[in-house]
Amino acid sequence: MVHLILASNSPRRKKLLSQLGLSFEVIPSNIEENFDSDRDPAEIVETLAHQKALSVASERAHSLVIAADTLVVLNGSILGQPADESEARQMLRNLSGNTHDVFTGVALIRTGGDAKITKELCFHERTKVTFTTLTEREIDQYVRSGSPMDKAGAYGIQDDRGSLFISGIEGDYYNVVGFPLHKFYQNMKQIAPEIVNQAHMQTS
Repeated sequence: MVHLILASNSPRRKKLLSQLGLSFEVIPSNIEENFDSDRDPAEIVETLAHQKALSVASERAHSLVIAADTLVVLNGSILGQPADESEARQMLRNLSGNTHDVFTGVALIRTGGDAKITKELCFHERTKVTFTTLTEREIDQYVRSGSPMDKAGAYGIQDDRGSLFISGIEGDYYNVVGFPLHKFYQNMKQIAPEIVNQAHMQTS
């Protein structure tokens, strides 16, 4: 039997996996997320996701480890999680009235006995998001709510207030939340078809 592990403490990723009917254990990765910002964003998110999955999988036999990493990219500049409220405000000002990209990389690593890797897959999804023009009052109220502080780009598409800022998206909505469900499903059918068949992920 394969033990499913999510290498993330993200409440959004935990919720999305749970709604698929998957039973899993949460074991957050403790790697330092260092990267060269000059590299392609798709490569960065896949590499970071793989590093996270590998750090957990190396100690877990007969498991399938799921890890992900999300970046927001505006005009070639990477926006991570804001360091403080001032940075969050500036990120939102920059996003205001513009279209940006959200990249999420996902790594799936399956282990056998002695935690040896038997299969692994890495992939990414890209979604374009367009912001309406924000007022300073809207930015200030949102930042003071605390919601932007743990999110790449300082916003959450699933937030009550953050959702009001977005005038349109092109691509997978769930990718912007932090986990591309469609591509995850397609890749799970390759790496762990038995888990797909046991969970709510199966389709009639």
